[in-house]
Amino acid sequence: MPAMSFRLRGFEATELNPNLDANSCEKRGKQSITDLGDGSEVVYVPKFLSAERAWDWFDYLDKEIPWTRPLIHVFGRSCLQPRDTCYVASEGLTALKYSGYQPHAYTWDEYPVLRDILQAVHDALPGTRFNSLLLNRYKCGSDYVAWHSDDEKVYGSTPKIASVSFGCEREFLLKKKPVKKEASNASEEQRHKRLKISCQDRHSFLLKHGSLLVMRGYTQRDWIHSVPKRAKSGSVRINLTFRQIVM
Repeated sequence: MPAMSFRLRGFEATELNPNLDANSCEKRGKQSITDLGDGSEVVYVPKFLSAERAWDWFDYLDKEIPWTRPLIHVFGRSCLQPRDTCYVASEGLTALKYSGYQPHAYTWDEYPVLRDILQAVHDALPGTRFNSLLLNRYKCGSDYVAWHSDDEKVYGSTPKIASVSFGCEREFLLKKKPVKKEASNASEEQRHKRLKISCQDRHSFLLKHGSLLVMRGYTQRDWIHSVPKRAKSGSVRINLTFRQIVM
């Protein structure tokens, strides 16, 4: 992959810390950087955590976190969210609300291991100060996340979201947000060019146990993402997404 600038339009992004302590559980394994264009970027580190530490944390999260499967409202109807969830946030932050659901905000002190994971992420991403965490548990392949973007105003205009995965490997998909239809009088060449671009505006990542994926820049403004159903995924996956609430 060719070298690219880490300075995205409107803010300055930082690379993963190349000088992690030798005794840290994080590994400096290879990272892939996907330039989505127009100031959007994804960084993926498949071996962010050692396998042993990742399994220790997986067991804790699976057994100790107060998971719930809330009732949400989507497209005018009510349904159970197709995954378990939990929310942790620092005191005094604006309440989170999505799909008509406002989760209870647990504190970091109630689940100290989450502070350890937060510190590992902060060590790897110099300059970040995440203050909230959304946890999701996929109990089987029929649990999923539909297409969406995390573009709530509480996260600001260029949110950085760090996602740590544990357990079963699942696909993470990205695609460009829909654009307005071409005018009916557009030339055949223009329509062909638009079709060619749209077919390229999709990306897929297989999120491994102990991996880290970071979305930054204008990714939430211009892109949507999902974790689709997978019938052959029979075991549990747990995903932690660290965010910074700015208002």
